[in-house]
Amino acid sequence: MSHFIDKLTFFSGDKPEPFSNGHGITTDENRSWEKAYRGRWAHDKVVRSTHGVNCTGSCSWKIYVKGGLVTWETQQTDYPRTRADLPNHEPRGCARGASYSWYLYSSARVKYPMIRSKLLRLWRERRNVYSDPVVAWENIVENQDKAKSYKSARGLGGFVRAEWDEVNEIIASANIYTAKKYGPDRIIGFSPIPAMSMVSYAAGSRYLSLIGGTCMSFYDWYCDLPPASPQMWGEQTDVPESADWYNSNYIMAWGSNVPQTRTPDAHFFTEVRYKGTKTVAITPDYSEVAKLSDMWLNPRQGTDSALAMAFGHVILKEFHVDGKSDYFDEYCRLYSDMPFLVRLDETDGELVAGRTLRASDFSDNLGQDNNAEWKTCAIDANTSDVVVPNGTIGSRWGEEKNWNLEAKNVANGKEIWPEKSFVSKHDEVVDVCFPYFGNLENDQPIFNATDHGSILKHKIPARKVKTKDGDVLVATVFDLMVANYGVDQGLGGESVAKSFDDDAPYTPAWQEKITGVSREKVITIAREFADNADRTRGRSMVILGAAINHWYHMDMNYRGIINMLVMCGCIGKSGGGWAHYVGQEKLRPQTGWQPLAFALDWNRPPRHMNSTSFFYNHSSQWRYEKLGVDEILSPLADKEKWKDYSLIDCNVRSERMGWLPSAPQLEENPLNLTKEAKEAGKTSAEYISQRLNEKSLRMSCEAPDNPKNFPRNMFIWRSNILGSSGKGHEYMLKYLLGTQNGVMGKDLGARGASKPSEVEWVDDAPEGKLDLVVTLDFRMSTTCVYSDIVLPSATWYEKNDLNTSDMHPFIHPLSRAVDPAWESRSDWDIYKGIAKKFSELCVGHLGEETDVVALPILHDTPAELAQATGVKEWHKGEIEAIPGKTMPNYIEVERNYPDTYKKFTSLGPLLTKIGNGGKGISWNTEPEYKFLGELNNVVKEPGVSKGLPRIETDIDAAEVILSLAPETNGQVAVKAWGALEKFTGRKHQHLALPKQEEKIRFRDVQAQPRKIISSPTWSGLEDEHVSYNACYTNVHELIPWRTLTGRQQFYQDHDWMRDFGEGMCVYKPPINTKTVKPVAEMHDNGNKQIALNFITPHQKWGIHSTYSENLLMQTLSRGGPIIWISENDAKKIEVEDNDWVEFYNVNGAIAARVVVSQRVMDGMCMMYHAQEKIINTPAAETTGKRGGIHNSVTRAVVKPTHMIGGYAQLSYGFNYYGTVGSNRDEFVMVRKMNNIDFMDERTSDEDVNEKGLLNHEELA
Repeated sequence: MSHFIDKLTFFSGDKPEPFSNGHGITTDENRSWEKAYRGRWAHDKVVRSTHGVNCTGSCSWKIYVKGGLVTWETQQTDYPRTRADLPNHEPRGCARGASYSWYLYSSARVKYPMIRSKLLRLWRERRNVYSDPVVAWENIVENQDKAKSYKSARGLGGFVRAEWDEVNEIIASANIYTAKKYGPDRIIGFSPIPAMSMVSYAAGSRYLSLIGGTCMSFYDWYCDLPPASPQMWGEQTDVPESADWYNSNYIMAWGSNVPQTRTPDAHFFTEVRYKGTKTVAITPDYSEVAKLSDMWLNPRQGTDSALAMAFGHVILKEFHVDGKSDYFDEYCRLYSDMPFLVRLDETDGELVAGRTLRASDFSDNLGQDNNAEWKTCAIDANTSDVVVPNGTIGSRWGEEKNWNLEAKNVANGKEIWPEKSFVSKHDEVVDVCFPYFGNLENDQPIFNATDHGSILKHKIPARKVKTKDGDVLVATVFDLMVANYGVDQGLGGESVAKSFDDDAPYTPAWQEKITGVSREKVITIAREFADNADRTRGRSMVILGAAINHWYHMDMNYRGIINMLVMCGCIGKSGGGWAHYVGQEKLRPQTGWQPLAFALDWNRPPRHMNSTSFFYNHSSQWRYEKLGVDEILSPLADKEKWKDYSLIDCNVRSERMGWLPSAPQLEENPLNLTKEAKEAGKTSAEYISQRLNEKSLRMSCEAPDNPKNFPRNMFIWRSNILGSSGKGHEYMLKYLLGTQNGVMGKDLGARGASKPSEVEWVDDAPEGKLDLVVTLDFRMSTTCVYSDIVLPSATWYEKNDLNTSDMHPFIHPLSRAVDPAWESRSDWDIYKGIAKKFSELCVGHLGEETDVVALPILHDTPAELAQATGVKEWHKGEIEAIPGKTMPNYIEVERNYPDTYKKFTSLGPLLTKIGNGGKGISWNTEPEYKFLGELNNVVKEPGVSKGLPRIETDIDAAEVILSLAPETNGQVAVKAWGALEKFTGRKHQHLALPKQEEKIRFRDVQAQPRKIISSPTWSGLEDEHVSYNACYTNVHELIPWRTLTGRQQFYQDHDWMRDFGEGMCVYKPPINTKTVKPVAEMHDNGNKQIALNFITPHQKWGIHSTYSENLLMQTLSRGGPIIWISENDAKKIEVEDNDWVEFYNVNGAIAARVVVSQRVMDGMCMMYHAQEKIINTPAAETTGKRGGIHNSVTRAVVKPTHMIGGYAQLSYGFNYYGTVGSNRDEFVMVRKMNNIDFMDERTSDEDVNEKGLLNHEELA
């Protein structure tokens, strides 16, 4: 009332007294109205935390807390400053991060454990009958009618609130029954990107690893993993920090929309332009980064490798062949495989490039007794002798001190100068055949083909080398590479170019027809990029991203770009190189995290699986395959070798040879197989290999539709796989979950198509393979909606954790600013509770058991030297079945299941017995183990863990990571560099000695972000004088790349790489997915429609699917799913901005509103990744089901070259190499919708109770 009276008497009261010459007045009016405003920004405390979202930002935030509640967040601005010559890292953050606190108290929050009511009813009925909960679970899942009743309800609502004890009992019972009946490898866990919250990831993976479950990969499934990185470097993925952009003098942003997807770091991109650095944007649409650049090139999407090859053509011609750059020449001789020798093999009367020449090709092995067949050869220009240089992979294993990049002959230590080209000194000039794919027609006219032949002949300078098999013609990788690019070295030929204007493959003129980019721009930019690199000794950089990695032939896109960078001597140079940014991949304290995450402190090895192959197989996406192996084979390949093989057959062959992992592993329970082996008096490896050889035992991959081989239980945490990354979303709903779906295509059987030759076919494919789906999340995501049990996890402001990024060298905390709200718990506490219940209930079902783990042939181990000179299969009788050599290794693991909880909460003794390490080196960890016992205290309770360091809390777990990792413990860093010295024979410890006494604790990073310490786990340096840049230590410390030659590998000589025409980088157009024609006329709604290429860039209003339903972000966007198309395409189908459209193909359908924009090129449409169907999504007219997520119209298509293993850098590693879930070759039909049906449930009087509220299904 006083405010009101003040207003009424304002003019009648005494005149206020002025002061400061009338500039101010005194007043005594009531100001209590300000309390509400001031109270809004009042707080009790400020806590540092960050966001565990896969954005790479890893920004430090102030979390404001008042009355035990988070009120808001703002950016922290206290990063340790960079060098004086660099801008600071601030400001860091974005609007998405600033909106996160909305989630904590929103309607989207998962507040209590939730369970599908139909399952809970079944459970309580059975528990009233059976006192043993494991038997109760068996009675449910082995009854088809009961199982189908709750599986078919997935995604259709019906959740009810449950108690923690009850859901933990259900989960533990399901796990116990599954392990006992089918095997622990049928228990699957998917969680991505551990770097964004390491302890939370480790919680689930530790539990799974202790019970023998399978941890699924993510980097390959997300299609963020570029296979070109391991192919070229034997590394996945190492990149410069964003501050190093500021050191560059020329930057291309290629398929990376820096301001939108790297928002906290974009200021470096802008600031470096003030220094005079030129920036070039290469994107098919007019994206945000194009606005920040000096030049914009817009190649047709999917044709990036054609553009990269044309750039390379100019660079090779002007700076290598014409001798313009001495720097490039020296760099490529020392740090690439250009000088290495390749055999020229005769096939059908023609010469083709074969495998690299090895020491074992000579009668005396060139003096090499160790791994001669893995030692590649070059010619010393000083002596003209064939030599084995230091640093090949053959010198990495089985010997010491020769694995380095010193230019020496490994046989005698004498200095050499590798011969790069034979053009001036050769024995013959021969015609060699090269494959060409640019003439392949696509069903869709937007991709143009050329009329060149499928086989191109180039003239190659060759020398004869006397081997144990007689004279052999050899050429250098450089000479083959120059010819492959169509560059003339003065030898002439019909397929080389005389000028850049010739229409010969890979010239600037040639690419014009394919990409649409003018040749003049290509020539100009290639010259500028290379000239800058020459003058600055490598300070030219390419920032690239997933936009060009999501195509089926993504490795051609990436290799084309990497080739340019290596040609120009940019890799490993500050301000230069490749800057590949996708997800938050760089888990910097990796070797400290792995023992915790995969329970390596208790048992080894863990079970890992590459997710792409898993989901392609078990969600039956292979049954709908339309791409034939013959369509992607090289025209030079022996077609008979690949006759009758489909893509799934290739994957099966790979698993059998130990190239890729398997999950499940074998058709029989591994716990039973070990018992049978013992009874037979054999080791498990002997017994299993014998039975596989006799065909009395099959691998699970050979019969994925046999119930014995189903995955049974699945945990999902820190992920929204069913609403975000799930390529083939509708197939996953149909076959894994057994619920409502939108698949509209016909499988191989229904189409009458050829069936796989290596996989058992079942006409009626089983649906609902998973018995239990458990998801941990803080929000009710799409994945939660389709789960059986949803567990409420703490938000990023309610738990303690660690976070690192690719973009900067700091380690961040996630901090418990407030207690977890409602009944939510941290991931660590959730899995700890499940482990405790599992340990209680397993007694009488599982005790001391011997498990057997099928271990693929792993990269960075001596096993990667498997088959050196050809591919032979034991299954065909071509070679002996040798575990760990020609097939998976089968390793026994002892598990005492009742001890699971005690092992989960303590640090096991293997760290003191075996030690720790990573990437091929290891070191002693006894001091760190002892220190952790003092820091975390030791377990006092009796049992297997008594006296061991305790890991009771999430902070305890964080301290384990920090103490064991060389990146956060200087003493460990010094030990790690010392371990590497034994391999290289060079001094490296000086790189860590200045920080030897530094030990970063969890409370340290809560006080301020801390910069990590340099370690051999990574190829860059954390130094006060240089920004982190990948491959820096390779170039400056002469540490080899982990490849066949030890150098950057242009030439990929594995048989399968050559059979698919990818020995050298080539242009391969997008594949024909053949998904629109079968349904284009089936669902006519009378409106015009058009086929458009469907691509899924990252969005402005969310990070993947997180924030996509956040009210603040929805307000900034359009409040629901949207798709972007060009103005011309909109006119063709008569739609206007904001109309509802449907886009569909045989895989499924999506309903969304359309954004009509000049930004988008004709022939393409864009739907931001990831948009779910939980916000304002109507039914699709074609399927009648709610309109789908962005992956509803996709299906995974695997690539055989990504299945290679057991071959140096082409060997499996978890999230390192394997099949990749591409999705951008896809097309959809787009049309205006007539009927917008939001599928709201209509209510009758019976549905409303006496209070006027809807009746909900509730359980007593």
